[in-house]
Amino acid sequence: MEKNQKINCTVSSCAHNNVQRQECQLEQIVITPTSNNTSKKSDESKCSSYKNDSSTEVIKRYEK
Repeated sequence: MEKNQKINCTVSSCAHNNVQRQECQLEQIVITPTSNNTSKKSDESKCSSYKNDSSTEVIKRYEK
């Protein structure tokens, strides 16, 4: 894997996501299959490196 590759991400509740740049701040992520799913679509897998950022959720509530 090249050192200059980027992981684009739009999951604003993840602590690793730079929301303004829509970019994951981790150097690598772990992708795992979703159990009992054979849809052959993007929902067959998930980012297992996800970490909830509760402070983001609090900010979102106050923005509404």
